[in-house]
Amino acid sequence: MTQSINGKVVVVTGASSGIGRAIAQLFAAQGAQLVLVARSVDRLNKIAGEIGGNPLTITIDLAKPADVERMIAETIGHFGRVDVLMANAGVYISENLSEGDPDAWDNMIAVNVNSVFRSVRCVLPLMISQKSGDIIVTSSIAGHQAMRAEPVYSATKHALQAFVHGVRRQIAPHNIRIGSIAPGTVLNELWGVTDPAEVDRRVRLREGLRSEDVAEACLWMLTRPPNVTIRDLVMLPQNQDI
Repeated sequence: MTQSINGKVVVVTGASSGIGRAIAQLFAAQGAQLVLVARSVDRLNKIAGEIGGNPLTITIDLAKPADVERMIAETIGHFGRVDVLMANAGVYISENLSEGDPDAWDNMIAVNVNSVFRSVRCVLPLMISQKSGDIIVTSSIAGHQAMRAEPVYSATKHALQAFVHGVRRQIAPHNIRIGSIAPGTVLNELWGVTDPAEVDRRVRLREGLRSEDVAEACLWMLTRPPNVTIRDLVMLPQNQDI
């Protein structure tokens, strides 16, 4: 029997744009109690007003370990539990390595990798005590196949894949599921596509995914019967050549 996220406390990082925003909109419509996390106060307030339901908004910088801990502490203080962690926030860099900025890499690693490790570490004691919980990590096709134009970004996503696979074995006995979703090109701000007409054009050509496509796939993962873990979900635009 499929499950529902109605009434569940769901933490969504990177909730102010792209995939995170689409997740917030879709999950709100499904009755979830949302915790929306991002750096921009204005953007968070805007999406919170749009979706309704009185979500908790938390403005933090995920590159800062203390902020990650505060995110979970404030969630527990407000709701008393965490049912779902959507570890979605990420930074994207495409470059030739010889011309790259190592300081920018450090920030990308802090957000893409370290903040995910720390977020999961923070929620696990509570989920273990609850004997339930779901974690979905936003990875990328670059986590399955290193991309020529984005070697450091690919490395961060490969790290997430290894993390998810290792953690899954540790937490399964506690009725906690963890999985990764790995999309190809998603037509949103992270990939530099913001014009709705351009999004529509590239979708018609089957060259990209909408953020909403990824959000719907995440909802599908979460609503599988309790005995079913979707360890990895890879989704591509039909015409993406990798």
